[in-house]
Amino acid sequence: MAPNHSRGTPLITLSRTQCFDNVINMRTSVNCPFSPHADVVPPIWAGREVQLRDWSDIVRPRRVSGLPERGRTILGEPGVGKSSLLTKISEDAAEHGDWVTTQLRIPSKADPLKIVAAALLKLAKKAGLSTAREKRLDDLFRRVSDISVKGVGLSLREADGPEPFTSLTELLVEIGIAAMNRGDVVALIHIDEVQNISDEHVLSQLLIALGDAMVKEVEVQAPGGFLVKRRLPISVYLTGLPDFADMSSARRGATFARRFATTTLESFGDDALEAALQPFVLSGWEVPDNAGGTGRVTMEPAARDEILELCKGEPFLFQLAGEKAWYAGSTDVITRDQVITGWTETARDEAAGHVERIIERLPQREREMLEAMIDLPPDKRSLKNIATSMGFEKSTQAGPTSQRLDTNRKIIRRGNIYTFRNRAIEAYLSSEWPDVAPERG
Repeated sequence: MAPNHSRGTPLITLSRTQCFDNVINMRTSVNCPFSPHADVVPPIWAGREVQLRDWSDIVRPRRVSGLPERGRTILGEPGVGKSSLLTKISEDAAEHGDWVTTQLRIPSKADPLKIVAAALLKLAKKAGLSTAREKRLDDLFRRVSDISVKGVGLSLREADGPEPFTSLTELLVEIGIAAMNRGDVVALIHIDEVQNISDEHVLSQLLIALGDAMVKEVEVQAPGGFLVKRRLPISVYLTGLPDFADMSSARRGATFARRFATTTLESFGDDALEAALQPFVLSGWEVPDNAGGTGRVTMEPAARDEILELCKGEPFLFQLAGEKAWYAGSTDVITRDQVITGWTETARDEAAGHVERIIERLPQREREMLEAMIDLPPDKRSLKNIATSMGFEKSTQAGPTSQRLDTNRKIIRRGNIYTFRNRAIEAYLSSEWPDVAPERG
């Protein structure tokens, strides 16, 4: 007997189109795994394994064990992923129970001592120091609180007592001792946009405070009753633009080099980006479906290859190209046409602006060298030919500029023949990129 639908819940009949739409609407803004936004860890993570292992296998274990280990300075051009890298490191630290500051971004002309002082007071509270009933600590908190409000201003300089950096060092040491006593805990301080600290005296005070705390030794009792010295579990990461290395190397000198190891990040090779997308191609990215379960969004190999071609190894552009391809359709397969559509309609101008900002930041002489390289055939880009194209009589006259573009900025690579590390800059200066080539469009 046919069912009777005349009573109870009425039968709802969906059209074939409605059913199809409900099944294929897999991609939304909520489940997009790409993120070109700064200061976040994108779900689709690419590369930086060396720096991540440096934290997990070297910096943290040595600091927890009381062994000496330098702080880290991570520099790089905008969009290379400095903040995302440190956010990922900070998340790992927090998962281990470490005491982590927020990202302490230093705006232009801001007083970094105020910002760091406020962050250290929060760490001290997390360490339980704010509840201690010791006059010594009460006085220290008062001094650091003054710094967090007034900074290194005239009101402090007129007051009696130690210099602001001394108070910051003392509080860092107290936090380090508390972390040591807690066991298996590191106090991690991350200061971002360090190139904005233009006052050399303030920069010197900040670096000395951080450095002195990291090298501070305390005596502890080892098994057997012996007294041994160990370093405090304090780790400091500084991040910023390559200008920091240029503008302050003379002021920081050898002491800074002994206390901080500097790494300049560069663009990715295609291998790292291909590895990040391979799970997409092989098994797909799991997303909620419209029926309370899960589905998977996969990617055509041709779509993966197009993303690699368009982003030119730039981490920011990689995330941007992936995000716009995700939004260019709703099916469970990302196609090459969707990658091109997303790039052309919404990403192309942003990609151009990204590279233009990097180039515009460069000093005139460095821009001239890049243009001289572009004017030469790739197999003729020797230092001698580049120097001649720039109007120099001797190749050595172009040496310092090439060194900065290579070592400090990671834009070119020196050798018998000079090449571009930053493929986006090369493509922007030498081709129609970021437009999609007609034969690929």
